[in-house]
Amino acid sequence: MISFVDAGIGRILAALDRLGIADDTIVVFTTDHGHFLGQHGLIAKGAFHYEDLIRIPMIVRAAGVPAGLRVAGLQSLVDLAPTFLSAAGLDVPLWMQGVDQRPVWTGATESVRDHVFVENRHQPTRVHLRTYVEERYKITIHRDQPYGELFDLADDPGEHRNRFDDPAYASVRAGLMERLVNAEVARERSPYPRIADA
Repeated sequence: MISFVDAGIGRILAALDRLGIADDTIVVFTTDHGHFLGQHGLIAKGAFHYEDLIRIPMIVRAAGVPAGLRVAGLQSLVDLAPTFLSAAGLDVPLWMQGVDQRPVWTGATESVRDHVFVENRHQPTRVHLRTYVEERYKITIHRDQPYGELFDLADDPGEHRNRFDDPAYASVRAGLMERLVNAEVARERSPYPRIADA
């Protein structure tokens, strides 16, 4: 399967080169989510925001993107549309939540965002949760529930020790909750212009 996909992508890239349009084309190979293969006792996918499901591969081939560059900075699928629009010289609509990732892809900077959101609303399932991810910490809150998850990804990359109710992480949890709320409010951009710095 991997060899088949690799060969197919190779044919696409070769065709872009042959047609002379490779420098005018952005090729992104990614997916919408990962897959559980027994991690955390889970199989397939679902409303569980562990790294196995949300940290996905993204391979980019475009003009200005160095071959072999590896990027660890946070990125989100909502960044793709603004990145493509910006690359095409088009305005990014105000309502779009993503950011232009080209400075990261070209190696000019390590990251253009300090957090990402992962969401799951209760349709068609009854699970409704939101996860706020930073480089080191990740917090998941469940709608109308007192429980959640907090992981220190530097200390526990496998996410085996939930620190949500750990007194030693109380200040970390409070800070993450505050940043989550502020980031959530910031996502609701107003379509109306500011008047007189009001």
